Amino acid sequence: MEQSPSTMDTIPVEHEEQAFIRRPLVRKVIYACLAIAFLLMVVWPMIVHFQDPDFSKHIEQRRVMAGMTKDQVLKSWGGPQTINTSFTADGLRREEWIFEDWISTSEVKHRYLYFEEGVLIGGWFEGSEERSPMNAPVDSPHPKMGR
Repeated sequence: MEQSPSTMDTIPVEHEEQAFIRRPLVRKVIYACLAIAFLLMVVWPMIVHFQDPDFSKHIEQRRVMAGMTKDQVLKSWGGPQTINTSFTADGLRREEWIFEDWISTSEVKHRYLYFEEGVLIGGWFEGSEERSPMNAPVDSPHPKMGR
């Protein structure tokens, strides 16, 4: 016996459950977390800069921060032992300042600061995991690190 079209329509169809990531509440939470992370990455440095626009508190505390000029870094940390200068393909002047901290007569730690057009863009100190925002060589930054 054949079923009429009207009885076929009444057969219940199993409802597929929506994937976890596609649920509206989950997506809203993910978007909110991404927005908060973005705000912390972009807005927080601006807030710090507005609280100390001329970096005078940083200089008093002997700290450096991205955005400082060379003169401000000199006031905060003094002069470096070595300055390496290079130019990008676009003609931007980049400098690497190397500071030496002598622990004893046989042990020295290094701090590196990177400037672009006279403004501090990043830094690295011996013992941290990353070195340069400018793709510095990863093999051995100096002889002591190669051991």
